[in-house]
Amino acid sequence: MRVIIVGCGRMGAGLALNLTRSQHEVTIIDRDPAAFAALGERFGGQTITGHGFDRDVLLRAGIARVDALAAVTSSDETNVVTARAARQFFRVPRVVARLYDPRKAEIYRRLGILTISTTEWGIHRVAELISYSWFEPIVSLGASVDLVDVETLPMMAGRSLASLTVPGEVHPVAISRGGRCFLPTPETQLQAGDLLHVAVLATSTERLKALLGV
Repeated sequence: MRVIIVGCGRMGAGLALNLTRSQHEVTIIDRDPAAFAALGERFGGQTITGHGFDRDVLLRAGIARVDALAAVTSSDETNVVTARAARQFFRVPRVVARLYDPRKAEIYRRLGILTISTTEWGIHRVAELISYSWFEPIVSLGASVDLVDVETLPMMAGRSLASLTVPGEVHPVAISRGGRCFLPTPETQLQAGDLLHVAVLATSTERLKALLGV
């Protein structure tokens, strides 16, 4: 893939290095040339100094032929303006904008712009980590998906996994039972003492708890 990243802060630099390690062609833009030091000497992509929402800068970065653009500066306004320009004027197939204000996210989703709110994710993640319960976050798969372990309480026994699945939000992926772990089917029923492993959106943990009925 050919990718433009706007913003060379910690997220932008990390994303650029991740993508280049996967053999993608990356161009990263930042208004501060000193920011590119975070990429290190082995970065194999292109760096451009300028504002990411500047048309001439985007054209110099090759936006007319890229497959994706990520706007991840520290400014919501810059990210939104850049993302909208990439989506509406340059017809970039995949556009993602980082937003600190989660209230804006739904507005821009309607415009066809994928968004990630680190603030919203962080709130849910910290709340889960400090609350000990039968519902235990194990690992974060990126910034929006968690893998959680759910201890099956007696009241959950007999529930099918189909009843605990919400496409795109909640997906039971494995069950540990009697000393072994296996991949269940939608018809598999929970038994008391099971440890259910679930992939869930960080913003959908309350929905999973509601599905479990506890």
